[in-house]
Amino acid sequence: MKSRPTTIAARAIAGAALAIGLCQTAHAQSAPFAGMAGSWFGGGRVDLHNGTSERIRCRASYAVGGGGDTLQQQLRCAGDGYRFEVTSSVASRAGSLSGNWSEMTRNVSGQISGRAAVGRIHAKVDAGLFTADLTVNTNGAEQSVSIVPQGTDIKIVAVTMRKP
Repeated sequence: MKSRPTTIAARAIAGAALAIGLCQTAHAQSAPFAGMAGSWFGGGRVDLHNGTSERIRCRASYAVGGGGDTLQQQLRCAGDGYRFEVTSSVASRAGSLSGNWSEMTRNVSGQISGRAAVGRIHAKVDAGLFTADLTVNTNGAEQSVSIVPQGTDIKIVAVTMRKP
């Protein structure tokens, strides 16, 4: 039989370990970009306002830092007649998203602002004359990306990617 001080000490250590684990889990759950790091591959489509649609293949690379609060992204998509390469650098502070982006094939760059939570990003990209709504949903090893530009012939870019 264990002595009472030994049992109390064991419970205190177990309680401290549990508290540390819960704090780490809470931080990982509050870090909006947790789980996004690495390479993603997939495809989707570009829908135009004239009713036509084109299939595209995509790959993305994400580098996550700042305990899951910063993200460096490279996204490349191409089809028979459509191609784009986007890089972005964003940070989330208390759910508020900010950063910058650039699209290499059209030499356009601008700012990103919006909201970020674990598994979900909803943002506005702005380059003055070009703006678009961006939604990224990540669920485990699957991610969907939706880009809805304003004032262009493109109605929506919709992509689903998976982590290998």
